[in-house]
Parts: sequence; structure tokens; C-alpha cells
Amino acid sequence: MDLGLKGKVAVVTGGSVGIGLAIAEGLAAEGVVVVLAARDFERVRDEAARIAATYRVRADAVACDVSTREGTDTLIETVKMSHGGPDILINNAGAGSNETVAEAPDDKWQAYWDLHVMAAVRLGRGLAPLMKARGGGVILHNASICAVQPLWYEPIYNTTKAALMMFSKCLSAELVGDNIRVNCVNPGLVLTPDWIKTAKQLTAGTGGDWQGYLDGVAREFAPIKRFATPAELANFFVFLCSERASYSVGSTYFVDGGWLRTV
Repeated sequence: MDLGLKGKVAVVTGGSVGIGLAIAEGLAAEGVVVVLAARDFERVRDEAARIAATYRVRADAVACDVSTREGTDTLIETVKMSHGGPDILINNAGAGSNETVAEAPDDKWQAYWDLHVMAAVRLGRGLAPLMKARGGGVILHNASICAVQPLWYEPIYNTTKAALMMFSKCLSAELVGDNIRVNCVNPGLVLTPDWIKTAKQLTAGTGGDWQGYLDGVAREFAPIKRFATPAELANFFVFLCSERASYSVGSTYFVDGGWLRTV
């Protein structure tokens, strides 16, 4: 299926690893010019170079922290100067948390608010006018099933992802008249390096069966009984970026292997 994406310009935050990297690769495979944004300069540079060599497309690396105003300003200006603006924005940068409401300090709440919500606000505000000038485009937000079905040990993550989901809905209403489609994706279990790292840490003192630990998590939460690969999730993002999803506006999609327990 030709998705009609060849030659488009896509910005992917958190683009050097995990889901963001898989989305960047999925877009590059369709002939999209990709701009990878991440904090680690060497890693984002190396991954951009690998994508460019593998898929024969232009792939730019921007080292920035999108949880800060300075970081989003850097990304916006770089994309403007290099490409005139984007056709696609994937707000993917994020991280899990681990705390209780009673014990979590204010600065931790603020840090996750800046990463999960304000990064999307600032990039939407800064890049949407450039996108409009190019005739329209697509903005996708990577939230989480935890936005509606929270896990007890990460109240900050749950809350900020729920806010991101609502922001996506609000932004969609503002931009649909500019031919910019905004949607949100709520993934379930996706086998990212962070999950593997956490599993290894949790099983280090009990034999190190990290794969068994992850299998147990999948059996507990996902009726499909396994984690998704980042590429499986990326396929859905790539589809939503295309004109094949032209009537998808202001929606939230669950890609969770059946984890969601309600309708």
C-alpha cells in the first residue's frame, strides 16, 4: 500500500531509542525525511546516520531537551531553518515514573509535566503555523493506556499522560480548520529498552530471569499474552500519518493487545 508519504518532513521527539526510533524508521521506509530529537547527542547522531544509510533518505539529528523551553525553541528553529517546517510532528518523548502521591515532591511532578505536556504544547504552538503554511499536516501524541487505566505505582505518569490525551483533543479542535489532523495513541505493553532494563534490575537478586519476569507481566495485563514490538506500534503511527487516515481527527486509539478493561 502506497501511503503517499514520500518527501514529507517528520519531527520525532524521543527519536533515538525505543518507540520513537521505530516510528522514525517506519516513516523513513516510506521515504519521509526525518528529524530525530533527543537529549543524547552521540546516540541521536548515530541513529540518524544509520537511518539515512539504510533507507536512503535525509535524516537529521537535533540534540535538545524538549522538557525545557530552550530545547523546544532549538528544535523549532532548526526545523524551520533546515526544512521550512514539518508536515508531521510525533510528540513521543517521555519516561515512566515510580512514586506515591504522598511521597512525590513538587519538582518531580513539575519535571514530568514539562516532559509529557509542556513539550507537546510548545512544539504544537511553534510548529503548527509552519505546518499550516505548507498546506497542513499531522500531529500525533504518544500517551499511554495508563492515561485511563492507571498503574498504582506511577501516579505522576498516569496523570500527565491523561493530560496529554486531553491536550491532544483540544489541539485537534483548534487546528482541524488548518488541515492539520491531531490524534493520540495510547499504547499498552511495548518491549522498549527501558522495560528490559527495569526487568533486569528487578530480577538481579533472584536469578536474573528478566525474560520470565516480562512474560509474567504480559500474562497479567495483556490478553494477547505478549509485549508488542516497537515496530508493531510504529506501523500504526505511520498509518495515522498518511492520507489513508484522512478522516481520523481528534481521536484516541488504544494499541494495547486487549489490556483496556472497559469500552
